[in-house]
Amino acid sequence: MSPHFLLTALVVVLVPGTGVVYTLAVALGQGRRAALWAAFGCTLGIMPALAAAILGLSAILHASALAFGVVKWAGIAYLLWLGWGALRGSGALAIRPDAARRSGPGIAARGALINVLNPKLTVFFLALLPPFLSGDPARASAEMAGLGGIFMAMTFAVFALYGLFAARLRARVLSSPRAMAWLGRSVAGVMAALAGRLATERA
Repeated sequence: MSPHFLLTALVVVLVPGTGVVYTLAVALGQGRRAALWAAFGCTLGIMPALAAAILGLSAILHASALAFGVVKWAGIAYLLWLGWGALRGSGALAIRPDAARRSGPGIAARGALINVLNPKLTVFFLALLPPFLSGDPARASAEMAGLGGIFMAMTFAVFALYGLFAARLRARVLSSPRAMAWLGRSVAGVMAALAGRLATERA
């Protein structure tokens, strides 16, 4: 295993994005168990993009402006919907002591959608993985799957750590109405900003 790949993957995973924001908000709103479900869901959402990269479908998505646009705008709408819920103090990202408890699979499904509806993720894997392959065409798919699996494991570990850290702050946050309001607006603003960044992406 190339140490360069591990370092590259770690840097990519550590940089906060929509999955990290989702995991943090869920952790603050519903605690440690929910945070782990959120981390699991965000990790699971990587699988379609990885499979597309292995099968070469990401190249089709990259070449098709229509397919890219459909996935992109669905992703934008989903991020804005999550942000609106956080702003109103309802929905999956509500940070309130009386927020409705959601099932683990439901939390995971919402997290998975964040990555499933990100069309740049498939192109990202097509760019990230090939430089670390051995160059043997017969082993390319298996090697990409192995590297992708390591990337997913690192994603879950880092997201879980983010979530568990946030969960430890949960009681303090929920005891302060000002902190809850500020965090709700912050999460909404971050989701809107990420939706805006996705809107500028091109195939």
